[in-house]
Amino acid sequence: MAINKVILVGNVGKDPEVRYFDNGGAVANFTLATTERGYTAANGTVVPDRTEWHNIVLWRALAEIAEKYVRKGAKLYVEGKIRTRSYDDASGNKRYVTEIYADNMELLDRKPEGQQGPPPPLQPSQPAQATQQQSVPTVSTPVTPFNEGEKDDLPF
Repeated sequence: MAINKVILVGNVGKDPEVRYFDNGGAVANFTLATTERGYTAANGTVVPDRTEWHNIVLWRALAEIAEKYVRKGAKLYVEGKIRTRSYDDASGNKRYVTEIYADNMELLDRKPEGQQGPPPPLQPSQPAQATQQQSVPTVSTPVTPFNEGEKDDLPF
């Protein structure tokens, strides 16, 4: 069995570029930045922030939703799969591109005050919700309580 699943939460790097085909289909492309926050280690070593840029591809209804509602700087939840493709550039060199083909997305920014209407639907098959913001799915892990008198087996 194989699983190709990507979940990203980040900020949109540029407004989506949307193209329409003769058959009425649409595709949207934009970048999404995810940042791991830096820190200072116990020994004083400073580890800076690390930002990764992801190429996001949306098809059909999701592309149309992105065209209407997704803007540069918006916080976005994206779920999909990784795809890599190659092409030959003008010089004849083989180039590789890694993209995230999104199946689902959620706008995480709050709706500005005074904006009318429901938020956009988040999946092509999901009807629009009348709520202001939908929550990102969460996974909870049961926590076993630790009593101070007990010895743990952790090496630190």
